Amino acid sequence: LLIARAMGDLQSKISLHTTKYRADGSAGQTGPGGASRQHSPAHSDAVTSVAALKPDLCVSGGRDKSVAVCSWRSGAALRRFVGHEREVTKVTSALDSNRIFSASRDKTVMMWELHGTSGPSQHFPGHDLVVTGLAVSPDASQLCTGSRDNTVCKWDTETGECLGRAAISRNLVTHLCWVPGEPYVIQTSEDKTTRVWDSRGLQVAHTFPAKQHIQTCCDVSQDGRYCLSSSSGSAGQGGEATLWDLRQTRGRVCEYKGHFQTTNSCVFLPRGPALSPSIATSSSDSTVKVWDQDTAGRG
Repeated sequence: LLIARAMGDLQSKISLHTTKYRADGSAGQTGPGGASRQHSPAHSDAVTSVAALKPDLCVSGGRDKSVAVCSWRSGAALRRFVGHEREVTKVTSALDSNRIFSASRDKTVMMWELHGTSGPSQHFPGHDLVVTGLAVSPDASQLCTGSRDNTVCKWDTETGECLGRAAISRNLVTHLCWVPGEPYVIQTSEDKTTRVWDSRGLQVAHTFPAKQHIQTCCDVSQDGRYCLSSSSGSAGQGGEATLWDLRQTRGRVCEYKGHFQTTNSCVFLPRGPALSPSIATSSSDSTVKVWDQDTAGRG
């Protein structure tokens, strides 16, 4: 369910300058006078992942094997990094850091410097299958990666050294995210569970009760109190997002039900002064839904 009040507040803040994204992949920024500036697509094939880099920059990865940095404000592609041999599956960065990380179907992870060369500044090989999870510590000194090879690895970003490797049977990793200000990493899996890893010893600190469907994605609130996971689904079965308590009960808080197919992504939205805590989900049913975090949209 869409939160009418939240969307109304958001709508009231939209300026006269809007960005139009067209089916051919181009983007143009339109001002009050109607003039439009065209920008070339950041990628030559499908975009597979996007993440915030700085307040005005985002980073994306694509099937064209490249990583791109774009401006939120202008829509222009500012940097392009090339080095992977197969499509990029995930990108991430420690917020306000100049280091960018990308995972790929070529079984490797690479680190790129925003103001460096177009080639990688560090390589992280070691997984046996496609890398599907990527999380960097807040200070960008350590990296956790996960793969369909059932393993989670920890790396030193300066040296590229693998500091630890843990394998769990049937743990086909789908996503990773680092808990702000904590040594913990959240991980979702095709085995239908969401795990909390202690990165210090790379051991599972907690496993939430298994859901009925594959867990596709996860996110953590900025205060580190809650995490989200999203489910696969079809024909109205599954497809929910779940809010979990990380600090007290370490149990399920509530569910957000309404998608008719797989929910591919879930995220905590930044909280504005006039908005209640909200989350957003996107689904294969072609919809994006915004939910009241506390009432699951029932308020």
